[in-house]
Amino acid sequence: MLLYLYSFLFGRSRVHIHHTKNKRASSFHEFARNTSDAWDIDDESEEALHSVSCSAKMADVNDVAIVPHCRLQEENSNQSVTKSASEDQLQRVTADVTLMRKPLKKLQPHPFRPIIPLVARISDQNASGAPSMTLREKTRLEKFRQLLSIVNTDLDELRKYSWPGIPRDVRPTTWRLLSGYLPANKDRQQQTLQRKRAEYFGFIEQYYDSRNEEHHQDTYRQIHIDIPRTNPLIPLFQQPLVQEIFERILFIWAIRHPASGYVQGINDLVTPFFVVFLTEHVEDDVENFDVSSLSSDTLRNIEADSFWSISKLLDGIQDNYTFAQPGIQKNVKALEELVSRIDSEVHCHLQKYEVEYLQFAFRWMNNLLMRELPLRCTIRLWDTYQGLLMLLQNLPTIHWGNEEIGLLLAEAYRLKYMFADAPNHYRR
Repeated sequence: MLLYLYSFLFGRSRVHIHHTKNKRASSFHEFARNTSDAWDIDDESEEALHSVSCSAKMADVNDVAIVPHCRLQEENSNQSVTKSASEDQLQRVTADVTLMRKPLKKLQPHPFRPIIPLVARISDQNASGAPSMTLREKTRLEKFRQLLSIVNTDLDELRKYSWPGIPRDVRPTTWRLLSGYLPANKDRQQQTLQRKRAEYFGFIEQYYDSRNEEHHQDTYRQIHIDIPRTNPLIPLFQQPLVQEIFERILFIWAIRHPASGYVQGINDLVTPFFVVFLTEHVEDDVENFDVSSLSSDTLRNIEADSFWSISKLLDGIQDNYTFAQPGIQKNVKALEELVSRIDSEVHCHLQKYEVEYLQFAFRWMNNLLMRELPLRCTIRLWDTYQGLLMLLQNLPTIHWGNEEIGLLLAEAYRLKYMFADAPNHYRR
């Protein structure tokens, strides 16, 4: 996961940016002082910041890796360059700083910006945007169907085949299995679904009315505030019926997990499950689908399955959401150590301009990149993540004996001797 986060931040074709120390440091501190809530960054703000970034890159005459968006702006400019490079650069940087200090206004969509669906269409069998399946994809789909059709699904094989992505037609069932919500034995699956769905709505009847009680007011109020922020550009999530479903899921989860309660960001983690289970019943594009056209029983099943799936997911990372969120802090520290050892140049650059890893990586880990990636990409990422989670929660140790334990302890002692007693090994 940390390797993925690292590659996500810096990419394979990293652009080397040359800054003036005082100006950049000052700009960052000004940004930090004016930022009161990292969760309130909306798409309009991101669009404006993106434009500033492009302008700054155009100003750097030493930077040859210009992104296509900026290049198109430059190529289509009708103005002739009459100033020297240094004068033009100074003017552009000054304009950028001025723009950063002004209130952000709504910008018109750029004419060259490609329009990409936020959620994969029903025809996108592999969620890649392809309108039809290739022969290879058809073969993979058939293999999944074979694995899911046998009496006892081989979960190890299912996890292995899920790594490069799960075909859309079988993704709902596969996710239920990999999350541990659905048993591998086919004869028990329907009975388990009926029991768990009834159990969830039993929680609703027992606890949901307590949202109006004083000791639950803070929790419910925060959930009620966060729900409209969940994927605000996707019409599906702005429907009142969908928002009511999310409120129930999050409130019931929060009161059943008092050690952590509800934390901002958990609301985002429900969306991939809700969309995936919705696709079992939708033939149109999901992002614009009117859920009121579904039967009440279908909606209840989607809601219950989403609740139990998010519960299984959070069970494995609950220390990310307990007091002081120690799990996230530990992961951010591990990311910093990883970057410092793999790419010291980037690490030193961040240190030079006083950028703390916690300032940008906290949100990545708080909601598993949900705010950084389009939903269609998150769903594909979680195909692999579900397989990893299943492996970590079900380590293949059932047939271990004294010999395996002895080897494990010997390896642990060797690593302790090499690293714990020799801290310089951690350094580059």
